[in-house]
Amino acid sequence: MAVNTFGAIDVGSDEITLTIAECSVKKGIRIIDQVTHRINLGTDTFQTGKISYRHVAELKRLLAEYRRIMDNYGVTDYKAYGTSAIREMVNRTVVLSEIEQQTGIHIDTLSNSEQRFLDYKSIAAKGEGFARIIEKGTAIVDIGGSSIQISLFDKDRLVTTQNMKLGVLRLHDQMHNIDAGANRRDYIIEELVNSQLRVFTNLYLQDGRIPNIIIVDDYISPVVQKREISGKETPGYIGSAEFLAFMDMAHGMNPQDLAARLGIPDDNIPLFYLSGVLIRCIVRAFGTELLWAPGVTLCDGMIYEYAEAHRFIPPTHDFEEDIIACAENIARRYMGLRERREAMQNIALKIFDSTTKYHGLGRRERLLLRIAAILHDCGKYISMTGAAECGYNIILSTEIIGLSHVEREIVANVVRFNHTSFIYYSDPNLVTDLDSRAYLVIAKLTAILRIANGLDRSHTQKFNDVRIRVADDRMNILVGSDQDLTMEKGLFDRRADFFEEIFGIRPVIRQSKGKV
Repeated sequence: MAVNTFGAIDVGSDEITLTIAECSVKKGIRIIDQVTHRINLGTDTFQTGKISYRHVAELKRLLAEYRRIMDNYGVTDYKAYGTSAIREMVNRTVVLSEIEQQTGIHIDTLSNSEQRFLDYKSIAAKGEGFARIIEKGTAIVDIGGSSIQISLFDKDRLVTTQNMKLGVLRLHDQMHNIDAGANRRDYIIEELVNSQLRVFTNLYLQDGRIPNIIIVDDYISPVVQKREISGKETPGYIGSAEFLAFMDMAHGMNPQDLAARLGIPDDNIPLFYLSGVLIRCIVRAFGTELLWAPGVTLCDGMIYEYAEAHRFIPPTHDFEEDIIACAENIARRYMGLRERREAMQNIALKIFDSTTKYHGLGRRERLLLRIAAILHDCGKYISMTGAAECGYNIILSTEIIGLSHVEREIVANVVRFNHTSFIYYSDPNLVTDLDSRAYLVIAKLTAILRIANGLDRSHTQKFNDVRIRVADDRMNILVGSDQDLTMEKGLFDRRADFFEEIFGIRPVIRQSKGKV
């Protein structure tokens, strides 16, 4: 029986955690050790954009120690991810290269949406508990050092996800810059939080309340996991009234006494209070009845993703559908036509699936093409003539949970070049951080999307059937339609030229009456 030992390292804003797990088909995931060290990287980064030399040295020492621990356990694979403190460093490339050179640990930087998606995966891995709670309106409230992410679900469908700069470390640092007594700080924090929650609720909660909240954080969750705090038979669940009463009790206690009672370090108490105030504001704004703190961490999400990718565990949830649902909600927000989106997806994906030996792309790129097809016209909400740039900016500015920043930039460029002239990678006017491989993906997906767009140029879905057949350096697009396709055929050549340039095959429209 194959058993892989996997190490997950979370380089967070105020803690560095190593979790070691055994993964096998027979036993699934088994956590065998976890080590956590406190190190406040976030305050450095959020205030100066850099980590101090002292903290870089300490980080190298900790990671070297983690390397030795993984070697002792015989770890076969590992992943190390940096979150907001690393993400917001202006000299990130230099520092991470130095760390890898001296410790042998390579740290990848997670975008915000990738980080939250891993947290979401770790919750979904709870199986029945997650499936049951999201049957009703539910919000995942993911509280980090730099920001919080609120993701709304309705009947097992992701409705929206939004990020707010209200992380506990950021709020803690802001309080030091405000001249207010201790008895006024909660009120000021609530003012800051509620000002942003009002905008969120006006945009996304017009139809009612959110009865359930799932909490992901480092301070409240471990406490709610204790049965004596929640008062529930199942640890991790607590009613909103009980939670609010518990927080009132906590604020009335001496910090040292509270730390002793809750079994948490004294240093955690200020951030515990801040996390509690954040959740309290959200509970009141959403009219929440039940809170669930599943006690998951980013490392849990990393381990789950590894085990699923290597088929040690079966998939527990269709995460791709959540990404697509997120894109669909963005399209609806910008008044995209459902029939048009469906036609574009149908045609584009048929072309993709019929030309795999020409483009050499995989399942992930197929997903990016689908998202680009869904969002292809979002820029027209702002400007009919400037749809290319407006669509590009909308997509880059909008969280699509589960996509990396690079993937979001690929989608944004495909949407842009669907409407405007393609800028080649060697063009001196091109400004991009993408590498040539990512840019080649953009070219290929753009060529496919342009053909799909050209086939529905009238926006009236003239075809009742579309088939793709590739032979003799031609891609024959067989369409069944009783309608006049003169316009589509007449305007098709430019799109066909670009497709032929990218793939070396010429698309040609073939019409037949009725179905093909």
